[in-house]
Amino acid sequence: MTTTTSETPPAPAKVKPQLIIAVLCFGALSAALMQTLVLPIQIELPQLLHASASDTSWVVTATLLGGAVAMPVAGRLGDIIGKQRVLVGSAAILVVGSVVCALSTSVWPMIGGRFLQGIAMGFIPVAISMVREVVPAQMASTAIATLSATMGVGGAIGLPLAAWIAQDYNWHALFWVSAGLAALMVVSTAVLIPNVSDSHPASIDIIGAISLAIGLIATLVGVSKGNDWGWTATNTLLCVVGGVVVLLLFGCYELRQQDPLVDLRTTARRPVLLTNIAALLIGFGMMAQSIVVPQLLEMPKATGYGLGQSILEAGLWMAPGGLMMMFLAPVSSKLMTTIGARLTLAIGAGVIGIGYVVALFMMSAPWQLLVASCISMAGVGIGYAAMPTLILENVPPAEAGSGVGINTVMRSIGTTVAGAVMATLLTSRTITLRPGAPAIPSADAFKLCFLVGAAAALLGGAIALTISGRRTQSAAPVVDELVLADA
Repeated sequence: MTTTTSETPPAPAKVKPQLIIAVLCFGALSAALMQTLVLPIQIELPQLLHASASDTSWVVTATLLGGAVAMPVAGRLGDIIGKQRVLVGSAAILVVGSVVCALSTSVWPMIGGRFLQGIAMGFIPVAISMVREVVPAQMASTAIATLSATMGVGGAIGLPLAAWIAQDYNWHALFWVSAGLAALMVVSTAVLIPNVSDSHPASIDIIGAISLAIGLIATLVGVSKGNDWGWTATNTLLCVVGGVVVLLLFGCYELRQQDPLVDLRTTARRPVLLTNIAALLIGFGMMAQSIVVPQLLEMPKATGYGLGQSILEAGLWMAPGGLMMMFLAPVSSKLMTTIGARLTLAIGAGVIGIGYVVALFMMSAPWQLLVASCISMAGVGIGYAAMPTLILENVPPAEAGSGVGINTVMRSIGTTVAGAVMATLLTSRTITLRPGAPAIPSADAFKLCFLVGAAAALLGGAIALTISGRRTQSAAPVVDELVLADA
């Protein structure tokens, strides 16, 4: 009879590790789809919801904010009450949010539903942190790599999928489809994901959670709306400055708590801190191309550099890049077990930078941007897989969920900053096709975006090289495969 410890809890009998990984990946991918679900109908939202463009812009922003709040909180809850319970709860929240959106005919219920959909993204860091507890050690690296890639894959394939549904069916169908996916998440997670004894008794830091939510929301709102409101506008400054002040107060409060929401002393350890900074920069690198390349594809051919693609066509040109992230998961796993997660992260960042350089010189045809996008997203897949591994190597098991959650938030902050920076760069150099026509980004503006994206990625790689880490194989706890197969 095989015994287990708290570090290697068994999966239920008859549940194969491959099936567990498939369910976790399906759930993470479904949650990540919410990022781009409404982008194809964003321009039409004011008419569909009978509201102003400034109000309907929150339909996109709300999901970002919900995810930023949920990921560290969900991670910590998973550490305290058990990860399987949090996974089921996150999936159930996605069901509710999707149904609310599907039934909405006005803007504010839609924003509320989209916020709930964002909260469901807490599924992703909890799933990543759970992998080493429920699959054999030799499968853990590949599973973590694949799960980490789902954030980018979901966003990439979500755009053409949503464009097709919105184009051929009623826009409400977008949310009924997401509700169906979420319901399948609930059932599969509840039935097939093991409810292992991975909880660590501790009190839930309510004040910390609320203050972190306020600080993150205020800061991210200020950054994401800076271009619309003006970077020196009162609203922008109040949000950014106020949010930063709240986050500083949150830090002071957490340092005094016995059971903090986020153990800042652990987060401040050199490997963890540098990994999170690299996550921000690599998240910036991923989102920059996701913003810039579709706009260049959709720019009118009359500009001389635009490629005249529809939203659906642009999404289809982008989709292979997202799939590339998934295909690179085994490669990333192999790299981590041979040269370590630190060098793997640096290689991923370097590949992202190469993709931007390729785009700089190959932007005259859709297939050229497809090649550049595939290169960049391959780098994202490699880098995203290495980040949670570095975190898990350097935080105590009792803080695995919150550690991965904070790392995921740093990626999200990077994508938010990228959105603001790219919008500023694209409006800094403009042209007009005819007198009285609105200004549009010039070719030089797109090239500047590619240069900045490359610089961010390469800086992230340089920071990764300064991280001290251990080999993935030696760091991973051993899970007895016999226990997993037949407890």
